[in-house]
Amino acid sequence: MANWLDQQALVRERRGLVRRPAPRGPADAVIDLASNDYLALSRDPRLAAAAADAAHEWGTGATASRLVAGTTSLHLELESALAALVGMESALAFSSGYLANLGVVTALGGPGTLVVADEQCHASIVDGCRLSRSRTETFAHNDADDAARLLAGRAEPRALIAVESIYSVGGDAAPLGRLLEIAVEHDAVLLVDEAHSLGVSGTGAFAGRGSIAGTALAGHPNVVVTATLSKSLGSQGGAVLGPARLREHLVNRSRTFIFDTALAPTSAAAALAALGILRDEPWRADRVRAHAAALVAGLAGFASVRPSAGAVQSVAMPSAESAAAAARVAGEAGIRVGCFRPPSVPDGVSRLRLTAHAGLAPPDIARAIAVLRDILEEAS
Repeated sequence: MANWLDQQALVRERRGLVRRPAPRGPADAVIDLASNDYLALSRDPRLAAAAADAAHEWGTGATASRLVAGTTSLHLELESALAALVGMESALAFSSGYLANLGVVTALGGPGTLVVADEQCHASIVDGCRLSRSRTETFAHNDADDAARLLAGRAEPRALIAVESIYSVGGDAAPLGRLLEIAVEHDAVLLVDEAHSLGVSGTGAFAGRGSIAGTALAGHPNVVVTATLSKSLGSQGGAVLGPARLREHLVNRSRTFIFDTALAPTSAAAALAALGILRDEPWRADRVRAHAAALVAGLAGFASVRPSAGAVQSVAMPSAESAAAAARVAGEAGIRVGCFRPPSVPDGVSRLRLTAHAGLAPPDIARAIAVLRDILEEAS
């Protein structure tokens, strides 16, 4: 094994694909364009107080799986509040968004289910498809007609269409209205991952509630939603939202729910507090989108920079090496940016990923734009 591991390390080195965790301090003096803390809630004192109170009342961990002794009243309150916010009948909390996707795809999948997934779906959906033993087909990114073509001749009695509402790498939005029409026409379930939409998209009374709330998809019997608690909500965990009968099915059939230790009470309490803030302070979502638009405007003129549907701005780079070098130079200048290289990017195009959040100040944005313009001009 040692020789094989050394060979793999050499391959990664030659391809510019080496990854190493970069530890950060609790108060690094950098401008953050890399994290997913969209609403700037992860350090909000209200969330910290809710988590601390839960730790004192319930302890630091859930102590068991949800079906043994891990379910607390906090879990049920969180699920109820999340379902109400998004406009779905029920919700079930998991210990991560990854496990929520894995759990729902495997519980709904199997030899009798055809899964039709967008080619740029998150790895958690891809892995769920693999583990489900379903026949899985991918359709061209955001091409609803291609998805319909794959569904048209299916032999399986059940079908699942899997998409992200706002894609985690490219930042573009799925054609959800058309996909719902296709799901109804073909008697399929439409699974929508709201990881990068909840807290960011939505307008008017539904600002920040995601791409589902206030639309025809909310509460629709053919629609299932997954969400994470670790991005806009500043906590940890995930959830599946949908009809009550789906929740009952997952409680009994989802292995990532049944056999996993429950979400910690501290995380549940923090996420519950964040939901209240999201509901009462819709200006946060508006600010995220305004900051994202400011970044795009400031980087205008570069062909790889295009407006996004949410907080994520994707900037394609010539190679994996150039992406890593650009991220390193930005970091040295006090700007933390994401660096995505294969296999993290579904299209094989290495890129910088910039994420706007509500905590940015105008001077931060101006400084980041100046640094990034210099980097992109050098790279081009």
